[in-house]
Amino acid sequence: MLNKARKEDTMKKMIFTAALVLASTAAMAQKSNFQVKGELKNFSSDTILVYKGRGVKMDTILVKKDKFTYNTNVEKPVNYTFITPKTYRGEERKAFALVCVPNEKAELKGDANARYDVTGTKFYQQYHEVDLMLEAAQKAPDAKDTYNDKVIDFVKQHPDYEASATLVSAVDGLENIEKVVGLLSDPVKNGRMKGYYQPFVEYAKKQAEAEAKAAKVQASGVEAPDFTLNDINGKPFSLSSLRGKYVVIDFWGSWCIWCIKGMPKMKEYYEKYKGKFEILGVDCNDTEAKWKAAVEKHQLPWIHVYNPKGSDVLDKYAVQGFPTKIVIGPDGKIVKTIVGEDPAFYTLLDEVLGK
Repeated sequence: MLNKARKEDTMKKMIFTAALVLASTAAMAQKSNFQVKGELKNFSSDTILVYKGRGVKMDTILVKKDKFTYNTNVEKPVNYTFITPKTYRGEERKAFALVCVPNEKAELKGDANARYDVTGTKFYQQYHEVDLMLEAAQKAPDAKDTYNDKVIDFVKQHPDYEASATLVSAVDGLENIEKVVGLLSDPVKNGRMKGYYQPFVEYAKKQAEAEAKAAKVQASGVEAPDFTLNDINGKPFSLSSLRGKYVVIDFWGSWCIWCIKGMPKMKEYYEKYKGKFEILGVDCNDTEAKWKAAVEKHQLPWIHVYNPKGSDVLDKYAVQGFPTKIVIGPDGKIVKTIVGEDPAFYTLLDEVLGK
């Protein structure tokens, strides 16, 4: 027989355990305010990887006979991306994106190799209409000229649809995003979808400001800002030391696929116009070790400097993407700025250096 002290101790443990069970049950309930069920033929995977926003891995879903169910908790409407492991590894392209909304249920049915439809509770019934409209707008023969207008017309016709607020991610530029938001009814605009569309508006504003700055500081005829960074031997190197030559500042990184893809052509042109110009490679968002390894691996024969965290060089030149190539004349002024791996860069070199 248990003595009184042991009885009390046992009772306390039972109460504590019961409290834990209740807390755990409450937590489980809290974690399931959104559900998506799917039945996708030819998905050809027994698992699905779930990512939130820009590459934040959230979960792994089990798939049985092309069917799956996913329950989670979302504080506000948010974009989730669902992909196969092979897609993650770059071996195939099977994925779908979904706006996950609190206290709603979505259902996906279709063929992963063809098309699928989204339906479910009220929000996803609206979302299905949005999806069909986008599909038609994208497939239209004149889509290049009419796509944004068709999206905006849909919002005009359906200002009370919460799903209309998701179209901020479907249009280009701040002006069109603000048009979409402006057309929403007040209950939608000020309701739960505000947490979804507002980040898009804020990002578009910052992007517009950055593009305006880039247009100003990267424009032809503007004096190229001088800077000093350490070269591959750890010694300070200044852009101004190349004054009197044509110079290409190449903002790149070992992690940048398009930067690396363009290196063979860059090497070809460096040899073609040897002595007529210089390339100054500015490595960005890298570690020194990866930078040096990439220079060695790809045998890049031009001058290289390392741009560390805290440097203001990217800000000085308002670099928005990689690679960015800025051609500078012998007078130290910008001739032209080319973003991306673009054949126009080599056409420009032929025009300037092939005289």
